[in-house]
Amino acid sequence: MKNTFKLILVLFTLFNFINCTKENKIPADLEINDFVWKAMNAYYLHQDQVDDLANTKFRNQPELNQYLRSFETPKKLFLSLLYNTPALDQKSLFIEDYNSSAEVDSRISSTHGVEYGIIAEPGSSSNVIGYVQYILPNTDASKQPIQRGDFFYAVDNIQLTRNNFNTLLNNASNTFELHMASFDGNTVKADSIIENAIKIPKKITLSKKEYLHTPIFMHKTITDGSNKTGYIVFNHQFSSNYIQALNARFLQFKNDGVKQLILDLRYNIGGRSSLKSVNELASMITGQFTNEIFAKKRFNNKAQSWFMTNQPDSLVVRFTDKIYNSTKINSLKLTELYIILNGNLPAAELLINGLNNHINVYVINSVTTKGENTASMKLYNSLDYNKVGSSTNHTVALEPIVAELQNSNDETFANGFTPKITTCSENDILNIGIIGESSDPVLNRVLNLIQKTPPNPPGICNPNRFTFLYNSIHEQKAMNSGIFMQQKLPNTD
Repeated sequence: MKNTFKLILVLFTLFNFINCTKENKIPADLEINDFVWKAMNAYYLHQDQVDDLANTKFRNQPELNQYLRSFETPKKLFLSLLYNTPALDQKSLFIEDYNSSAEVDSRISSTHGVEYGIIAEPGSSSNVIGYVQYILPNTDASKQPIQRGDFFYAVDNIQLTRNNFNTLLNNASNTFELHMASFDGNTVKADSIIENAIKIPKKITLSKKEYLHTPIFMHKTITDGSNKTGYIVFNHQFSSNYIQALNARFLQFKNDGVKQLILDLRYNIGGRSSLKSVNELASMITGQFTNEIFAKKRFNNKAQSWFMTNQPDSLVVRFTDKIYNSTKINSLKLTELYIILNGNLPAAELLINGLNNHINVYVINSVTTKGENTASMKLYNSLDYNKVGSSTNHTVALEPIVAELQNSNDETFANGFTPKITTCSENDILNIGIIGESSDPVLNRVLNLIQKTPPNPPGICNPNRFTFLYNSIHEQKAMNSGIFMQQKLPNTD
């Protein structure tokens, strides 16, 4: 009887397929548009909030085809399907050629090695002053007598102004001279040095070269009596490209016996951070929660229902003790983490939220973070939207927001986090201190918090009322593309 039922079912399905093939056929010129709509209908996080993605919007394939034909390009169709307008969903991406959009293994740029800011010169309507934020290691600048907190006012004998500083500093020739200055908050004076008993202007010659940016700018163990604190300045994305480098630094912290960690992300430019890598970092910080839940993924209602029924374990991300399922994680088993931010950083927010109900996490920031608690994923034109078996007729892929991220208590971080210590959005350029030393006012306040000594009262932000015009690090933060995740997807149609 069972076999007879199966045969009837197969014949019924075949009959319907033969009769519906013509009606359901997708015209060749609509292949990409059809993929865009169906992929977004299947997995876009806001699918049930976009009228044109409703499951009942089209009764059959011909109706869908007619709708798809009304768009000039697949990209215009994609943009029209984003929740409320592309301006509100800036994380979902349309990819013309997935072969050329692979994650970059390293960050390389042409640089002289000076990360700097520009302020308007007090009392001048046109002149500006440059200040050094830090020097990139192993660059030409690192070999020159220039350091954090220095000032400069000209390039190649040309005074820096509001109109020319970008051209002179960013589009300059490969080699140029910075004219150094002394600045007390009011008056700019050309710096000088004595050479052959003659007083001459101090100039720093810098050359731009191809430079491989290292994600870890500094790491050290700060000792206060018997207490040891790990301090690490991480300036790039949290991805598989850099997780091994972090793990190596954590081994040193582990050997040093650190009791708490300061993760300084003030100069982090963001990028393509992965959910998996952030979880591995969380597992390095802790280690006592292996296999417990770090984060949960919440898909749109249709996809979530399928996963809950068929693959519930795929909806959770658990603390791990391995990288790539093979390399042992150097875990610290800490109960206190201090994160220094400057603005919003989705990877840091994910880390904070995932750890919050496991250990004490203290946020030090210039603002209350806004909470970009979503993750995106790459979808291909295949039966199940995975790359294997995708169409060979085109190279279009989508990377829409597909999931909301929660911690083990089902809490999101959509509203961000209120800082334990509030900092200024810009450095006090007259009292900038040394990175990694207590002379850095921000680090000093965090160390006081750790030591439970009366904290220094916060200073007034920008007491000199400088007009900040440019920040080379802020400019690079445009690279931030949120949290990326990978998961083998089924076809839930």
